[in-house]
Amino acid sequence: MTDRPQTEQSPETALRKGPWDQRIARFLVRPLVRTRVTPNHITTLRLLSGLAACGCLAYGGTPLIHWGAGLFALSNFVDHMDGELARLSGKSSRIGHLYDLASDVVVHILLFVSFGIGLSDSWLGDAAWIMGIVAGISVSGLFALFQYLETRMGQKQAGLPRYAGFEVEDVLYLIGPAIWGGGLIPILILATIGAPLFGAWALIRYRREIFWPQENASE
Repeated sequence: MTDRPQTEQSPETALRKGPWDQRIARFLVRPLVRTRVTPNHITTLRLLSGLAACGCLAYGGTPLIHWGAGLFALSNFVDHMDGELARLSGKSSRIGHLYDLASDVVVHILLFVSFGIGLSDSWLGDAAWIMGIVAGISVSGLFALFQYLETRMGQKQAGLPRYAGFEVEDVLYLIGPAIWGGGLIPILILATIGAPLFGAWALIRYRREIFWPQENASE
């Protein structure tokens, strides 16, 4: 998930208190701070690996879906590295942030659409396509919504609880192991049902920040 904007805190505090993937990402990109590598380079790596994952998953057969699962896990982790490099090197930019956000939206929409394409020959039939589109749009909408809420509220994940260094969005790391275990159909079904329901909950939970932001700002 795109995470370049963040509340003001020192790099050391972010490293100590951040989720595990953020801490690891910060450690890995630290040697790149004084190099020519920019956050946009890493965002491009995230985008390309995510698109490659989608291509493998859309094929719908082994071993490519297993490669796709691994590539998506890599892409999901690399998504945290560009933000950490931007903060450490001071190379944050509005364009970079928008590029990061657009990459997230594209990868997550195409991820679930590729599930639907790959499963069109399963017992789900043509419904798999529809489910993939619904899940992809819903998941991407959630990312965009929480990005807005993070910026609006100044809180990572809009204040959602964190458990033992893991955030709600880290559930995406389970997609790879689930695919390797043969759970592609359950993933698509759960995403098609769960993402819209979670979105409806978020709209209700954060209705004041979403629909009446000026009122909250004046309080």
